[in-house]
Amino acid sequence: MKAARILEYKKALVLEDIPVPDIQPDEVLVKVAACGMCRSDVLLIDGFFQGYGDIPPPVIPGHEITGTIEKIGSVVPKVAGIEEGDHVVVAPGWGDGVCRHCMVGDTHICPNVRWPGFGPDGGFAEYIPVPARYVIKVPKHLKFEQLAPLTDAGLTPYRGLKKIRNAGGLGPDRVIGVFGIGGLGAYAVQYAKLLGAGGPVVAVARNEEKLQVAKKYGADHIIAIEGKSSEDVGKELRKATGQDKFDAIIDCAGATEMMQLAFSRLAISGHYADVGFIGDRIDIPLFPRVSGEQTFHGSFWGNNADLTEVMALAAEGKIQHTIKTISFDDINEYIDLMRDNKIVGRAVVTF
Repeated sequence: MKAARILEYKKALVLEDIPVPDIQPDEVLVKVAACGMCRSDVLLIDGFFQGYGDIPPPVIPGHEITGTIEKIGSVVPKVAGIEEGDHVVVAPGWGDGVCRHCMVGDTHICPNVRWPGFGPDGGFAEYIPVPARYVIKVPKHLKFEQLAPLTDAGLTPYRGLKKIRNAGGLGPDRVIGVFGIGGLGAYAVQYAKLLGAGGPVVAVARNEEKLQVAKKYGADHIIAIEGKSSEDVGKELRKATGQDKFDAIIDCAGATEMMQLAFSRLAISGHYADVGFIGDRIDIPLFPRVSGEQTFHGSFWGNNADLTEVMALAAEGKIQHTIKTISFDDINEYIDLMRDNKIVGRAVVTF
């Protein structure tokens, strides 16, 4: 099979032919139809995650995976409801099944979690072995190139906004800010409209082209922040919504300067969910967080239940996409474009 592999960190992926992997009795072999390209893939290639745990090469990246069931392991029970030829998405976050997080369904934050594309084989290859419990069957009318990004770019902001909603941070009188309109932010705008109980949604970003995507997907207002101070942004926000601070923010970038701006515009008792990590540090004043009784939510990817809900929304036609499909041979070119923040929406490798 074709596979794009990391043989050495901070070097281009090596595109080569390798054997199709075997599967364990409790696994299925997925024939990959499409795999989304994520900024996390760039971080992986550039060695970022080596600071958090050793991932020895060779590594096949790619974690936004969809395709068809090619083969089913011998002990996968019939009640799993999957058959050869079924269309599936691969749920991320393969837990050990016994820790307290796994027992309540949050396998993605299991202390012994395994991630496809971050050690186990990922989707920049034609086939991938997957534990049977981590494939989710999807309707065959959905397009593979649109399904792939939903397993991360479309899943991660969904869970983040659910956290804010479940904490009481969304409502018809609450202004929601979506910071960073990249692969995740374009979906976050849509979820804010779906989950926000009618609260105005304001998209905030540097790139005007990306802001227009947010407007297309339902943002009530857009604010371009390039070269603007916190006070400038507050004035624009007041003009648009009648108030100069956000009641809830979902940050899809996690860039240090953007976080400083966003926190400076967070209201009393406001909720802030971060799902991005372009940067790796938070440097903000503490007193306003304490005196304003603000809440910070870390939110990482999502679990099977979250992904099942996202797939249901997709099946009902409630999610729009900005997709650029590319061939296997173009992977390294688009890794470089992502590194330079030059992709609008999501690039998806199709086989």
